[in-house]
Amino acid sequence: MTTVGLLYPGHLAEEDFPRLEVLLDSDIRLPLVHTDRTEDSRHGDALREMSAPQRLAAGVDELRLAGAESVVWASAAGGFVHGPEGAHRQVRELALAAGLPASSTAFGFAHAARRLKAVRVAVAAAWPEEIQAYCAAFLAAEGVEVVATGGALAPVAEVVSWGREEVLGLAVSADHPTADAVLLPDTALHTAAHLDELEERLAKPVLTASQVTVWEGLRLADRRAWAFHLGTLFARPGL
Repeated sequence: MTTVGLLYPGHLAEEDFPRLEVLLDSDIRLPLVHTDRTEDSRHGDALREMSAPQRLAAGVDELRLAGAESVVWASAAGGFVHGPEGAHRQVRELALAAGLPASSTAFGFAHAARRLKAVRVAVAAAWPEEIQAYCAAFLAAEGVEVVATGGALAPVAEVVSWGREEVLGLAVSADHPTADAVLLPDTALHTAAHLDELEERLAKPVLTASQVTVWEGLRLADRRAWAFHLGTLFARPGL
């Protein structure tokens, strides 16, 4: 049994994680603890408040009791907004609070892009320019260049309700011929059901928030997992 503990901000697209658990090996568990979420979580100050160390630390006891072997802060923007040094400090403090290996969705994207040798990426997110800029700066510090962005600003309540057509449209709007992969980093977006179609439509790897969050937690737990329908990131080598 491998157990990856997830700290998830509020109640948004957490239904992705039970779907991922089903599609992965039967001995992988993904217990999730909801952390407090600020009302205006699309802007820098609100995101920094939402991801303050004490807020994240409040959920780690429950994850330890659930048998977690690693912990991931499941918010990409809640990592990007602290800048490269601040994001590293964030996961160090989370690891100390949990007594376990820890990371964030932000680092999940950087590590997953590296795993796929994607050095140029397009980013698709309905975020303000401020958050898009934090994302690009963080990824650049990790050796990943953002060559294109796409997606008009939309409120969280709208993004949560998006289905197949909206998700595909968002990804297509950001794609660029020079991008090695397309990233959908918004944790409020439901993507787990659409990974196959996203990659088929774009003809390149697609990395999404829920997908890389789980992959990052498994990486920390030293567990390799292969699965159908979860994109190139989870495809067995050689297939």
